[in-house]
Amino acid sequence: MIKAVIFDMDGLMIDTEKLLMRFWIESAKSFGFEMTKEDVLSIRSLAGKLTEAKLKKRFGKTFDYQKVRAKRIDLMNEYILKNGIEKKKGLDELLLYLKDNGYKTAVATATDFKRASMYLDIINVTNYFNKIICASMVKNGKPKPDIYLKACEELNVLPCEAIALEDSPNGIISAHSAGCKAVMVPDLSEPDKELKKILFKRIDSLDMLIDILENTKKLII
Repeated sequence: MIKAVIFDMDGLMIDTEKLLMRFWIESAKSFGFEMTKEDVLSIRSLAGKLTEAKLKKRFGKTFDYQKVRAKRIDLMNEYILKNGIEKKKGLDELLLYLKDNGYKTAVATATDFKRASMYLDIINVTNYFNKIICASMVKNGKPKPDIYLKACEELNVLPCEAIALEDSPNGIISAHSAGCKAVMVPDLSEPDKELKKILFKRIDSLDMLIDILENTKKLII
């Protein structure tokens, strides 16, 4: 029985992955590093310490991860404050359904709590969530299972009773490793052959989860 739905944030609820792509590249370039789209795709939802190690391996020890990241955050925040954030298709419909049907909900994001809260407030969905869990609240970020285990603990559900919604490979691996039912809503990339093996479902938009939950209830009845 599904009792909870746990949401990733960037690229899943809000259309920010394209902004992360743009501003990682712009920030790195300002420091003299030619970051590519493939570089950015490889670090989606990845824990900070793993991201830093990966980028230092790619660009060398002179790559100052903290400075590049800080500038990326400043550039992105400036853009968002001026232009707002786009919601992903079906988000409002799904959140309303989950609230009306008594599902517990949480956010599990690599983004820090201050910015995650700001983004959720901007798109007016904060009140739909019981908990907001960020990577800084657990020992290991994605792709390790810690953040989803923490979310389930906070919601008082077993991992097998939770659906985890993700758009990135690192997020799917994290959710599956925790024992959640991993559902992918692709944003910048489709699941490859290996990732498909651990997916519970792949859907085109968030509102498509409603039919899955309805069918799950019918099976129980």
